[in-house]
Formats: sequence, C-alpha cells, structure tokens
Amino acid sequence: MEQIAPIRRRLAAVAFADVAGWARLIEQNDVETVRAWRTLRTDLIEPKAQEHGGRLLEVAGDAVLLEFPSAVAAVTWALDTQRALSQPEEGQHPRLSVRIGINVEDVIVDEDKLIGDGVNIASRIHQLAAPGEIVVTGAVRGYIWNKMPVVFRDLGERDLKNISRPIRVYKIETRDTSTAMPVNSQPHLSWTRRPALAVLPFRNLGGKPEEGYFCEGITEDIIGGLSRSHSLYVIAWPSTLRYRDRQKDPRDIASELGVRYVLDGSVRRQASRLRIVSELVDAISSRTVWSERFDGADDEIFEFQDRITARISGTLEPKLYEAEAERALAKPTESLDAYECVLRARSLLYTLSVVDFPQAGIYLQRAVALDPVYAQAHAYLAWWLNLAAGEGRSVDPIGDIERASRASAMAIELDPNDPFCLAVAGHIQAFLHKNLEMAVDLFDRALRLNENCAFAWGVSASTSCFLGQPDDALERLRNAWRLSPFDPMNFFFFTVAGIAEFVAGRYDQAIGWLRKAQRMNPRFSACNRTLTVSLALSGDLDGARAAAANLLAVEPSFRVSQFIARYPLRRKDDLDRLATGLRLAGLAE
Repeated sequence: MEQIAPIRRRLAAVAFADVAGWARLIEQNDVETVRAWRTLRTDLIEPKAQEHGGRLLEVAGDAVLLEFPSAVAAVTWALDTQRALSQPEEGQHPRLSVRIGINVEDVIVDEDKLIGDGVNIASRIHQLAAPGEIVVTGAVRGYIWNKMPVVFRDLGERDLKNISRPIRVYKIETRDTSTAMPVNSQPHLSWTRRPALAVLPFRNLGGKPEEGYFCEGITEDIIGGLSRSHSLYVIAWPSTLRYRDRQKDPRDIASELGVRYVLDGSVRRQASRLRIVSELVDAISSRTVWSERFDGADDEIFEFQDRITARISGTLEPKLYEAEAERALAKPTESLDAYECVLRARSLLYTLSVVDFPQAGIYLQRAVALDPVYAQAHAYLAWWLNLAAGEGRSVDPIGDIERASRASAMAIELDPNDPFCLAVAGHIQAFLHKNLEMAVDLFDRALRLNENCAFAWGVSASTSCFLGQPDDALERLRNAWRLSPFDPMNFFFFTVAGIAEFVAGRYDQAIGWLRKAQRMNPRFSACNRTLTVSLALSGDLDGARAAAANLLAVEPSFRVSQFIARYPLRRKDDLDRLATGLRLAGLAE
C-alpha cells in the first residue's frame, strides 16, 4: 500500500505582481511587450527577490508569484522594484508598470508550490493597486508597521472573490519627511474606523396610526442627530425602513447592513402619557450595551421628540466608545491599528495617573504614525498635549504647546467638518494661546455642525469663563449634562462649573462643584487649583492649605507667578483674585 506523504505547512510572505495595462500593450506591440516583460523579470524582479531572500514560484502570462522569508523582505523587494521602475529609462521597449499585492499566511507546501488562502488573497488584492503601487493585507501591516519607514493608507475591508471573509487592505507609501500636509482625499475609507450603527424603525405598541407617524419621525430624527457625529458610521434612514416589521433577528439585520450595533426602540401610549423605550445592542455578542426609558405627555409630543433625540444622540456616542474600548483592550498590543490605539488612549487618558497618562500619549503618537490622515487621532493627540502642558505633566511645555497647535490644525485640515476636531482646536486656542475670539468661532462652527456634541458644549464653557461670562458657561454645561449625564469627562465639566462660580464670586457654590469633581478625579490639577483659591477666598485657610497640598502632590513644580502669567482669564479682577487665593494658601511664588 502506497504511503501518503504528510501535509507540510509553513508561514510565508507571498507577493503577486502583474503588468498594468497588459492587454493594451499587447495590442499595440505584442513582440516588444513580451520582450520588455522578459527583461524586467530577469534583470530586476528575480535578482531583487534573490537579494532579499525570496524566490520566484510561478510565471503566468503577465504575472509572477514570489515567496519571501518575511514580510519585511517582501515589502522591501516591492519598494525596490517600484522605485527602480519609476526611474527614467532609455531604450525602445515599452515602459512597463506593475501592481503588487503582498500577504502573510500559513500555507501548504506541495513540492515547489504553495497552496492556500494566503496565495489566493495576494493574487486578489493586487487588483486594488494602481500602476506603480503596493497593497498589503492587515497581517502584513501587523508585522512591519514599526520596522520600516512606510505609511499605510487604509483601503478598508474588501470582499474578495472566493474568499468567505472580508480582508482589510492597505496601500503602502514611503514616509515623506517633508512637512507637506497629508490630504484625506477618500474620507469614506475612514468609515471602517468608526463604530457602525443601524437605527431600526421604532415599533408602535399603541396601534394608532398617528403614533406610527411619531415612531417614524423620531427614528428619522435620531438617525439625523447621530449622523452629525464624525465618530459614528450610521446607516441611512431609507435602508432601515425595510426592517419595520421585525421579521428578522437583529443579528441577521446587522449582518445584512454590515454593522455591529443596532439601536432598537418602541413607543407606547398610556392614557395621556407617552413612553419610549430604547436599547442599544451589540449584535455580534447579543449583549445590551445601553437602555433607557423616556416618559412624557402627549400634548408636548414634538418637544418630547426633540428631547429624546438629543438625549439618545448625546448618550450613544460615549456608550459605543466604551463598548469598542472593551474590545480593543482584549486585543494583543502588537496587533492594534490606529483606531484601536485611539480607543486604548481614551481609556487611559483621564485617569491622569503617572503610568496611564504617558501610555495614552504613546498610543496616540502610534495612531498618527500608523494613519497620518486620521483626523481624530491628531485631535486626540492635540488634546493629550494640551492636558500635559496644562496639568504640569510636560517635560517640554513650550514644545508641547507648539505640538498641540500643529496637531489640532492638522486635524481640522484633514476634516474641517468634524465637531470634535474643531472643539479641541478651540480649547487649545483659548487655553494655550489666549486667543479667545478665535476659540469662540471654532466652538460656534462645531456646534452648528452638531448641536448634540456634549464635548463641544462642555469644553466651550471654559472659554466663557475666561471671557468673564460665568452664566453662559453654566448654561453650556447644562447642555452637556442634558446630552450626556454620565460622561467620562464630567470631572472636567464639574471643574469648569467651579471655575464659573469662582469667576462670578460665588465661592461656596464653586467649592461644591469642585469637591464633586475632586471625588471623581483627585489628580486633576485644574480642580485642585481652583478649589484651593475658592477655599482661601471664602475664609477657610486650613481647607485651602490642604487643597494646596493635594495640588503639589500631583504637580510639585507649581509656582504662582508662572501659572498666573499663562492662565487666560481676561478680566484683571478675576486674575488678581486667582493669584491672591493661591498666595493665601501658602503656595510658592
């Protein structure tokens, strides 16, 4: 009986390359085209492959299949090949351009051949490359992201012929050391970085036709409100109408629409009262992420509808990010992409601990390196640098202020209509540069784009404080709390409320807000500073000295004169009272 040889496998980096426009070139001059292709293989492709430890596996017409011992070797070969082909060339042969696709996967070894999905995927993705370009799978990027001076352009997840799962594909470019601004010419590609959500038509449990119209209206308004956020990818209203009868399981609906999260809801009339129940479900894990019930009178139906729309729109974004962060935290660090780096940074950023805060900065720097056209990654990096400078966490405050300004400007350049990016830039202009008028303009732009952006409402309140407008600041904060009552930034917003009350001269109210902020985050220097001042000016010098000790515990280098010189309160009386309170508490000049 003949013995069957065991199946052998190995991890291989596989490259597939073909000639762009082959049919056209053959039609124009078949003999010279074939000669040019033969010369290209023997003089460039094969020698370069051997130079990097690779070997030619197969030639099929206008295409070649090669194997390399590592992803770095395969990408280096591809870059060398494309670089050589881009150089001016003399001669009569037709000028050839090639497209290259690279994948890394466990493959079956059959004598001199490689068999498996890894080979098939490489041969499919190369079609996504333009002439002279290189595309790679997410697996390749995972191996080389920190080992080569290249930039990855995310082309999103792609469905490939005869491959059952979607494949994430990236285009590779050499890193440009110039200061040219990257341009996000294909913003739709960033949609794969956002939590994907479908809002199903709310069910009418009352049975009356007029309630059915209300259900459709509130669903459409919620979709409209959520769509203004650049942090979410929301399926359009017409595409979800077909599911109003609920004959399919939410997991099947999510699969058909290509989303992970589904927002479901119902409307019930009880006498003269309306009750709306809403639930956010992670369809992949069949887990409820968030749910809430709303009650109102039917004679205020439109006001009720607006209130629910604003509440859901403001609450849903942080809840989705919490769910996404849980998934990102479960992944190995070396496999994170730019979006997941931002999620990890968000989960660490506001602890302000000596370990977590620097790590958040590392993740954000990695995010912008992985994806230089990811606007929110630049905005979060700017926000981190702003906190580092403002909280006394920076070893180079002047440099970090400049870096924060550049990062916030980059974010707006990449996405001028992202409310979060605009709000971050507004705060940096106000807090770090005392340019309060420009800050007001940026906040106004952000809120015109998305009036349900709790971050923009809350952060803009600090600029109102700097301008000497405490009541406007408190009104902005009320908007933030109405939209997102359990926001992870509430320690920041409570501190701003304390600053507003200090500016208004209401020290007891300021102390109340600041004690609340301190309980949420005792490491926030802005809270400790303002609490110290408010206690001192209210006559509680013992309490002020204790608050000052807390301040020095987290910011030991604090000096009154340095802080007063950079703090952006515009009214001289506000700044003088601030300095007086700090000195009464015994803080060093």
